[in-house]
Amino acid sequence: MGWIKRHLFFVIGGIVTLGFLGAGGFYIYKDWNRNSEAADKLNEIYGTLKSLQTQSPSPGNEKIDNTKIAKEQQQQLLAWMKSSEKFFQPIPSIPAGNISSETFAGALRRTVDAMQHEADSAGVLLPPKYDFSFSAERALVKFAPGSLEPLAQQLGEVRAIAETIFSTRANALDGIQRVRVSEDDVAGAPGDYIDEHSVTNELAIITPYVVTFRCFTPELSRIVSAFATSTNMFLIKSINVQPAGAAVLAPDAAGMPGGLPPGVMPGRYGSEMPGQMPPPTVAPVTAKGGLPTILKEQLLRVSLEVGLVKLLPKS
Repeated sequence: MGWIKRHLFFVIGGIVTLGFLGAGGFYIYKDWNRNSEAADKLNEIYGTLKSLQTQSPSPGNEKIDNTKIAKEQQQQLLAWMKSSEKFFQPIPSIPAGNISSETFAGALRRTVDAMQHEADSAGVLLPPKYDFSFSAERALVKFAPGSLEPLAQQLGEVRAIAETIFSTRANALDGIQRVRVSEDDVAGAPGDYIDEHSVTNELAIITPYVVTFRCFTPELSRIVSAFATSTNMFLIKSINVQPAGAAVLAPDAAGMPGGLPPGVMPGRYGSEMPGQMPPPTVAPVTAKGGLPTILKEQLLRVSLEVGLVKLLPKS
């Protein structure tokens, strides 16, 4: 005890020194533990980077920055999607806006009459008193609940399809078939409908239609091109082409083929004078060392199945 009193400052200094040594050891241990965790994380990141570099494609290296290239391609894709919106323009419903039974009934009659006049102006034959697949609704003034909006949408789409056929001046439009969207469609003519339904995915609704018409090959080419270049996205799903055959034009009340002037009989292009002898058949001349070239144009009956793509609203 006397020694401590004589060396009090030394003892106090020793105790303080031991305290500092303990604190220093604690901080060293704490930093060492932090450094160990940082080293483990660094090794993990290095391992991930090394595994990415061995993948195909990889992020790249000092010469090729695949990450930058991917971002540039993403911007190009977004720009392409923006430019392609012009091909997905929605078809307005007929009538547009708030729809009642009275407004739809009036719009349906006016639209059908307008399409009949457009067909006549374009020289496209139609079936007698054709209602463009709306024969079940043409005479109604009241419609099934919940059917006005889908019917108005289909009326606008059917008119867009019919105007595409009219614009190419096909010989005849035999019919447009659509999916049933109303309880009133049950009483309609079976030939107005197809037994399919609209398909919805993450991006759009695809509504099928079947269009049957008669034309020659140049008109068929124009019709396919018109659907392909339309501002409304029509996808041609299938096409069935066959000769129109002898029953191309339906006879009228007088027994004459419909759509022909009096005194004219159907021939190669639907017009030969009665009593006129068909041109003599000339055997094809075969050139030496070659095959005969024969071109026989005939009227075709085409059944075209198209799907109308309608983008879903952006969320």
